[in-house]
Order: sequence, then C-alpha cells, then structure tokens
Amino acid sequence: MNTPSHYVLNVVALGYGLAPDAVTAITWGAIAPDLPIFLFYAVAKLIYRLPEAQIWSETYYESVGWQTAITLGHSFPLAILGLLLCLWGQWRWGFFFFASMIGHSLLDIPVHHDDAHRHFFPLSNYRFISPLSYWDPRHHGRIVAGVELLLVLGLSPLAWTVLKTGWSRGILVAINGLYLIGYSRFYLAGLLTTLFNNTP
Repeated sequence: MNTPSHYVLNVVALGYGLAPDAVTAITWGAIAPDLPIFLFYAVAKLIYRLPEAQIWSETYYESVGWQTAITLGHSFPLAILGLLLCLWGQWRWGFFFFASMIGHSLLDIPVHHDDAHRHFFPLSNYRFISPLSYWDPRHHGRIVAGVELLLVLGLSPLAWTVLKTGWSRGILVAINGLYLIGYSRFYLAGLLTTLFNNTP
C-alpha cells in the first residue's frame, strides 16, 4: 500500500477522539516503516544516478543493507515489543507510534506480491506472497489501486475531523489530488489505450 494511504487510514482507524500528540504519533508510526524505502530511492537516484527500471527491478531486491532496514520497520515482533515496552513504561506517544506501525504492516500484507516484506523477522524470514499487488497490473494492481483510491477518498472526510492543524489538512487535500491524478495517469490512461487498441 502507498505510504500516504497508510497515513490516512491509520489516522482514521486509530486517531478518532484522541489528542493532537497521539495523532502525531500515529502519523509518524504510519510512515516510519517506509522511510528507508524513500532514503534508498534518494541515494540510488540522486547519488548513484541509477535508471528507474534498475532501481526497482534489481537494486531494491539486491541491496542487503537496505532490505534489512526495510524489514526492521515492517517487523511485527519488533513493533509489538516496542508497544509492550511503551505500555509498561507508560509512554503514551510511543504506544500509539508502535500501534500505528503494526497497523501499517497489517495493511501491507494483503497487497504485496513480489515485494512482500519479512513481517515476522527476526523470528522468521517468511514472506507472505499475496496474489494481489497494490501497484503491479500483473497481479490485479489496477483494481487494488482503484480500491485504495476509493478508500482514501471515502475516509478523507473522517480524517479531516481528526486532523486539527492547517498543514495536516493541507497534506490530506494534496494526497487526494495526487491520488486522482496518479490513478488517472498510470491506470485509467493505460486501460483506455488498451480498449482503443483492441477496438476493431
């Protein structure tokens, strides 16, 4: 699932009725697991200047260090341990942060195929290979992306009530706009091209 979707869905699922500091913790917990992916992309693109196709088809899978960092952020055992320690230490911010990380991984499991994470590390290297992908058309990516888009659009009014600051609401509006543009560009355009090309 795309990182902004985690933000919107986690805020709605976990943040309703909570104080702004808890919502901030949920926000960071929703995006933290994917931060190594963004850093990896920045290094590969801006420093090593690798072509886009190579970054996502080869380098992403072959970089052991980056894969380890990504795995740590998506690990259920580590997030649960963090949550329990925060509960024991009565650290409210940390509790919601790790709860949101767990929510992030729960949303990822059903929509990752080739790029499935090792969610049970370090206890196991098992990866659940879902028949669905949130992006790959070979694994129903067009449909899954459409459902993701509808979820984000449909839940955004609820997210708006949870988010109290102007900048957070501005980010929410920007996410909706980018998703509409992105889906139209990458999926609808391709579908229309296929339909027209198949028209006798």
